[in-house]
Amino acid sequence: MKRPRLRNVGNYLNFSDDFFNLERSRLTRVADIADMRELARRRVPKGVFDYVDGAAGTEEALRRQKDYYLRAEFTPRLLVDISKIDTSTSILGVKSPMPFALAPTGFTRLMHHSGEVGVARGIKDSGLHYALSTLGTTSIEELAKAAPSTRKIFQLYLWKDRLFNIELLERAAREGYDSVALTLDTPIAGLRNRDVRNGFTIPPTLSLSSLIDISMHPRWWFNLLASPPIEFANLKSTSGSVADLVGQVFDPAITAKDIHWLREHWQGKIIAKGVTTTEDALTLVDLGVDAIWISNHGGRQLEMAPIPLEVLPKIRAGLPAEYEIYIDGGVTTGADIIAAIALGANAVFIGRAYLYGLMAGGQDGVARALEILSKEVRTQMGLMGVTSIDQLSEKNVKIRPREGR
Repeated sequence: MKRPRLRNVGNYLNFSDDFFNLERSRLTRVADIADMRELARRRVPKGVFDYVDGAAGTEEALRRQKDYYLRAEFTPRLLVDISKIDTSTSILGVKSPMPFALAPTGFTRLMHHSGEVGVARGIKDSGLHYALSTLGTTSIEELAKAAPSTRKIFQLYLWKDRLFNIELLERAAREGYDSVALTLDTPIAGLRNRDVRNGFTIPPTLSLSSLIDISMHPRWWFNLLASPPIEFANLKSTSGSVADLVGQVFDPAITAKDIHWLREHWQGKIIAKGVTTTEDALTLVDLGVDAIWISNHGGRQLEMAPIPLEVLPKIRAGLPAEYEIYIDGGVTTGADIIAAIALGANAVFIGRAYLYGLMAGGQDGVARALEILSKEVRTQMGLMGVTSIDQLSEKNVKIRPREGR
């Protein structure tokens, strides 16, 4: 055996820029969103992770939509010059560098003390679009201040108190939000069994098991105590679970006349969120909404809801070619995004994917999650021989049948 030469050691040791920064070093080693999910699971209490990770009832809708994406198969083209790949698209007339945007979420400051502001900082200067939830833990005004150059969409629930809806719309317009995503699939709250078991409310309902779990995450707990109290920042009443709020103040009697009402009080673009049938999509087009958002609320409402990706081609075929369609639900990879675009979506809204990043590492975690997805989108396009988003079509993808059928 040869004797080692100490002067050669430097040739085999390459310390990363984040070697002495444990937080960023962890994020650097995250290879995909599945890795990010596992890091997030370790960084926050169980109730917080389960709120993001879970779905309604037996969670069958969430499992089915994930399975559907896994059955997507791409058809690559060879002998194509892929030296230049354009991943950009347009969402309601505003350019986006990637064919995905960030969906609205509630309870965000429980996932990380920076909340929606951390998300906004994570996408700073990226050009990506971000939707703020009515149930956000950062106000309309605070997010606008934190992200003045970001294209912002306000997600709206219709309340029994229409005057309060008008107030929200006026605040959003004043702060530069140019579109409203009206969520239509929440006339009543879905059954979130994980939240019930974990006592997940604002403020949290503590039990012995939750106290033990919190004690195992002292950093999260310290940051929570060092930050302003968590509340639904845009609402007058901020206590209770999401289900409590939905039952108390959301309007279960929404009909076509309410779309006309919204158009009278909002001058910007209107996106109808929660669509899963061609019939509803056509009705909403006739009512004058500007875009359709196919969604089953991430499987968090109707337990056996349709799979967004499965119904997408039929809805796309039933609408005018120039009409914009968005989709969400079960999207955790760049391949998922490409499959949705190929089957007819103009853009994909991601939720859990960037929230795993937020839980794992705050704004740096969000930035890393989006970096991963962006790289995956570009790589998939290159390997498929596709050089621009508008080249993607049903010719590029097929859905394999379930095994055993």
